Amino acid sequence: MSIEKSGLPIGVFDSGVGGLTVLRALRELMPGENYLYLGDTARVPYGSKSADSIVRYAFQAGNALVSRSIKMLVIACNTATAVSLEKLAAEYAPLPVVGVIEPGAAAACAASGSGNIAVIATESTVNGKAYQNTICELHPEAKIIARPCPLFVGLAEEGWTDGELVEAIAARYLHPLFAEFGSNGPDTLVLGCTHFPVLREAIANVAGPGITIVDSAETTALKVKNTLSSLSLLNQAGGKGRTRFLATDSAERFAAVGGSFLGIDIDPTNVSVVDL
Repeated sequence: MSIEKSGLPIGVFDSGVGGLTVLRALRELMPGENYLYLGDTARVPYGSKSADSIVRYAFQAGNALVSRSIKMLVIACNTATAVSLEKLAAEYAPLPVVGVIEPGAAAACAASGSGNIAVIATESTVNGKAYQNTICELHPEAKIIARPCPLFVGLAEEGWTDGELVEAIAARYLHPLFAEFGSNGPDTLVLGCTHFPVLREAIANVAGPGITIVDSAETTALKVKNTLSSLSLLNQAGGKGRTRFLATDSAERFAAVGGSFLGIDIDPTNVSVVDL
């Protein structure tokens, strides 16, 4: 591949700001890469939408990024990955397309000693059984129970990430879920939505010290790097890469809320509002 193409940005999209947790891991692993992130903040959350709507939204986001010249597309949304990954990969081939579910499932299997794995995600991701099926393929003896936690997305988008209220909601979700495993509870909890990592401390406080919490951000970043390397598409320009942002609603709100997900302040002037 040409040096010119290797300098193109990695395109990343999510239903809102949750995918910035994946972008954060990408930037930490590959600081020399350029990134173009799109948050469909006008239509968040995807998790309560129909499969047809999610596929349509995913293609609109993907088309917006592909039209701006990217070298890879990362679906930083578990719901969109579950419903649209294969369709987007086929449509955009030979452009490499990576989702977050397979890396997250692999990390859960590696982390679990007992094979008892709990998954929390959006309603669409749980109902689509994407994590359940992928974990079973990797670990046929695993016992997987998945439950939707829809309120977590709203809490994350509002920036309510800790405190008694968040832990009380987490307890209402997690305690019945863990009880379904019986006396041998889960040893691994998969955060099957990219919004959930910002609630990690509250979730961990409720889950307890015996539970390994897995999110797909770091393993997805590693898969992205390995894929780019295999295609000779890693940026060789040197220096620190550039990150630009697109949102489908208020740039100011995206910047204000997104900073906690990305781990750094976001300048609203670096956020362009687009209509999909």
